[in-house]
Parts: sequence; C-alpha cells; structure tokens
Amino acid sequence: MAAEDMQYTDDGHFVVIKGRRWRATDPRLPAGVEERLTRHLMSARRAVAAAGDDEAARKAARARVQLAKTGLGERGTPWWEQTLAERRRRWNDCLRQLEER
Repeated sequence: MAAEDMQYTDDGHFVVIKGRRWRATDPRLPAGVEERLTRHLMSARRAVAAAGDDEAARKAARARVQLAKTGLGERGTPWWEQTLAERRRRWNDCLRQLEER
C-alpha cells in the first residue's frame, strides 16, 4: 500500500485505510526488529492461506499471525500505555517465540 493511501489519527495511535481504523505499529520499534516481525507476519499469513482445510495448520498459522502483530504493537496492550521497557520486552519476547517455531 502506498504511503499516501494511509492516514494516521492525530494522536498517531491508529492508521486509517479505506475508512477503516487499525492500530498503528509501535513507532519505537527498531528498524531491524520491525523488519523481522513483518517478515514473520507475512510468512504466517501465507501459511494461513496455504492451510486450506487443515484446521491444525490454520490454527498454528493464526497463532503466529497473532504473535507477530502483538510484537509489532498492533494487538495486545496498546503500545502507548506501556513504558519503553515494557515495549522492548514485548517485541523481543514475541520475536524470540516466533524464531523458536
């Protein structure tokens, strides 16, 4: 999606895409961490699509999507309600769990 298609709310907490509001990625994520979490997210989304009728595979892939989005700050406790230390712990824990799978 082109950057000009996205608009952020005034507080920066949400991005609005095609009129729908989504939680924004944590802006304090280091670039390398964000890139790795995004790669995990895209891989997990492909795995959801590839799972077809395999319920166990689909469930596992969706759990990976959830974990990647939590690491990015898009799910779970809102990043703006966490201290920087809590945010670091969140993204590092999620990344570690994803890379162990």
